[in-house]
Amino acid sequence: MTTNPKYIFVTGGVSSSLGKGIIAASLAKLLQAQGYRTTIQKLDPYINIDPGTLNPYEHGECYVTDDGAETDLDLGHYERFLNVPTSQANNVTTGRIYQSVIDKERRGEFLGKTVQVIPHITDEIKHRIQILGNSGDYDIVITEIGGTVGDIESLPYIEAVRQLQWELGDNNALVIHLTLIPYLSAAGELKTKPTQHSVKTLMESGVHADILVCRTEHELSNSIKAKLARFCNVKQEAVIQSIDASTIYDVPNLMLDEGLDKVVLDKLNLKSDEPDLNQWNEFLKRHKNPKSEVIIGLIGKYVELQDSYKSILEAFIHAGAENEVKVKVEPIHSEYLTPENIEFKLQHLDGVLVAPGFGERGLEGKIEAVHYVRKNNIPFLGICLGMQMAVIEYARNVLGIKNANSIEMDENAENPVISLMESQKNVVNKGGTMRLGAWDCDIVEGSIAHSVYNEKHIKERHRHRFEFNNDYKDQIESAGMKATGYNPETGLVEIVEIPGHNWFVGVQYHPEYKSTVANPHPLFVAFVNASLQFKNKK
Repeated sequence: MTTNPKYIFVTGGVSSSLGKGIIAASLAKLLQAQGYRTTIQKLDPYINIDPGTLNPYEHGECYVTDDGAETDLDLGHYERFLNVPTSQANNVTTGRIYQSVIDKERRGEFLGKTVQVIPHITDEIKHRIQILGNSGDYDIVITEIGGTVGDIESLPYIEAVRQLQWELGDNNALVIHLTLIPYLSAAGELKTKPTQHSVKTLMESGVHADILVCRTEHELSNSIKAKLARFCNVKQEAVIQSIDASTIYDVPNLMLDEGLDKVVLDKLNLKSDEPDLNQWNEFLKRHKNPKSEVIIGLIGKYVELQDSYKSILEAFIHAGAENEVKVKVEPIHSEYLTPENIEFKLQHLDGVLVAPGFGERGLEGKIEAVHYVRKNNIPFLGICLGMQMAVIEYARNVLGIKNANSIEMDENAENPVISLMESQKNVVNKGGTMRLGAWDCDIVEGSIAHSVYNEKHIKERHRHRFEFNNDYKDQIESAGMKATGYNPETGLVEIVEIPGHNWFVGVQYHPEYKSTVANPHPLFVAFVNASLQFKNKK
């Protein structure tokens, strides 16, 4: 443990898609494995207050924390690697920074001063960066700066880093610069010039990179590392190779081999030990040496972009390793599912997950998918909207309520088995107004959910406006679908199941957000196991 918190800033050059989040999470894992209390935060340069209203095609999934913050998907990586919950303080956007400063100006807190980017915006950024460090909960705070060095929108963040480095003093802060070493196949050589230019751009803003992490498809020779060290003003041991890996979970070990943790701790004047990665490496061994394989269909409407369902895909990796099973996820676009092609699309699957989402598009396809798996006894997991589609399908095809629907699809629905929550009916603003964060759930004993969790009381994270309509609960339960989880305060249904089915569970919350390497989510573990049992019975 350290007396004062140390700060590490991770910047990126050439491209914003180099994997700063994975490098930050991997470094944090190595530091945590040596006993340092470590956390990571992400500073995003876009004007949105948070990513809650962004299309998944634009920004990937929106990740939700226990305290209800809608955040960047990189926070999911942080939690999956560290097994430590994040919060609102771990993700800050330019929109939130400016909103805070403007609110202060309106309240008269600047005493007639002209409000400017420097010092007011940069002061707010510095304040946000240090909130986690000042909490007393962490020895090391890693701050990932979103975007690319040289972008206009990133300049205030880089300036704030420059000021903080100077204010915090030697051995208390350092800058890691992640950059690309492209390989020109025609010439058969790696090119260092983009990295040199990126470092030069950073220096023009007054910030010197202490460590270079170089993304590459090919091994960097000592001569290339020496060249980069010479032209970028860093020591050769501070030029770290980050070669493409078969899985993101290899990266901590790759960074360990390169000595990134030792260089960092040396520059922060902290003691370096051999990190304890036994549990991590046991997970990797099971992940890379599966004994079986299952094919699980992921029914969604954003399947073209993997990042749209990032937490679900990672939860399947964790659950697969736990079961020593390779989970082959087959993305299926719900918009193109019809009664005519449903059998062709789903008959070979060992399990089906109907994904969360918003809006009308593709909902009938999801209902068709639920109908097929229910009739054919295929293991099913429905998440949020997926659970709601399961309820609609059951009401239509078992209860015979042919016009059963969700208010989301038809605001004038005669039989809204899924309805807008009472607290949502007068909501006008779309951002940050859903039911968000961790909520309590009481589980009925003897249910699938109870056997999965082995607990009667759980907390899970939510992100939705629409709910199971309790006016239809008695009807639906008398027909065979059971509500087996409730919020104790509101009575809202959290979990539905169909007893007698191979494995059929729908949940209103998002279990994928809480799955980590150290603690795979029990629902995913049980679902993958059920899919394996189903496959073995075929």
